[in-house]
Amino acid sequence: MFWKLFTSDLKMLARNRQASFWALFFPLIFTVIFGLFFGKTTSVGTVGEIKQSDSQIANGLDQALTDSKLFKIVKLDSVDEAKSEMKKSAISAALYIPEGFGDRSPNAPTSVQTIYDEGNAQVNSVLIGFLNSYLTSVNFQAQNAKVIFSIEQVRMSDRELTYFDFVLAGILGLALMNSSIIGISVAMSKYREDKILKRITTTPLPTTVFILAEVLSRLVMNAIQITIILLVGHYFFDGHIYGNLLILIPLVLAGAILFQLLGFVIASLSKTADAAQGMATALTIPMMFLTGVFFPIDQLPKWLSSVVQFLPLAPLLRMIRQVMLEAISPFENPTNAIIVVAWILGALLISIWKFRLTEE
Repeated sequence: MFWKLFTSDLKMLARNRQASFWALFFPLIFTVIFGLFFGKTTSVGTVGEIKQSDSQIANGLDQALTDSKLFKIVKLDSVDEAKSEMKKSAISAALYIPEGFGDRSPNAPTSVQTIYDEGNAQVNSVLIGFLNSYLTSVNFQAQNAKVIFSIEQVRMSDRELTYFDFVLAGILGLALMNSSIIGISVAMSKYREDKILKRITTTPLPTTVFILAEVLSRLVMNAIQITIILLVGHYFFDGHIYGNLLILIPLVLAGAILFQLLGFVIASLSKTADAAQGMATALTIPMMFLTGVFFPIDQLPKWLSSVVQFLPLAPLLRMIRQVMLEAISPFENPTNAIIVVAWILGALLISIWKFRLTEE
């Protein structure tokens, strides 16, 4: 009986093509978008270079820009051309190296110029930082000065990680959250509206078997989701996966169970499928932007970050990133596991207390 119900649930999910499309491809859209911007490259933007000097210093600066791989360099002929390209959003900033820059003659120009759009100042900030570092080094060499104070960079890990890796792990949690919370809450509310759940109470089928089949069939969908996201992120955009997949996948599916339980909580509090849709959206949208899917939580105001770190998605993402990017145990920081387990138990207890097959 269970397997027949399980396979029929899978068939229903597969036949609901619109829901399956959004469940599978909505997070995939984010993967592709962020992969196109941040995958396979560490470039922060496109910089137009107007190089009119052939001095050793100017040539060295040109080579250093290329070797840094911080920017995609486009060669331009004039400042006017650079401004025109910037208006068309073809470049984010421009660097003008005037004629004679770097020469030893008394009247030779001693500065370069950056041109940027105030609406896209981030690339210019990175460019200014790079130029300051390079020209400071040149000034020391020209004055035969010895460096006394310097910067030593210490990486926490010897692994190569990018911003896309951070986002890819976040998209895994996002996919589970959206499909599980919205899927379960709307489906259960719709079943109740259509009296399907009431009919089940008149059959020999135990309610627990029905719910278990529903949960497991959606876990299959979740497994397909995360498999597609990881394959696309890794093979198309060079996303890194350093952890053990035999640990990562069960962890992610445990997160799916958490969000399905939250879906049951919403279904138990909603009178209609439309109400469930609204409540689920009101829950998932804030978590999408506040719990570290796209940006680290520590960028939020301190009072807000101290609150959102306890939302269910935040500790789950911290554990996913520990396993996926750092190859360490998800229980390295037991606080994360405690918060996730607390949410699972809390959602389970509320579901048992409030969820009913009928309104009667």
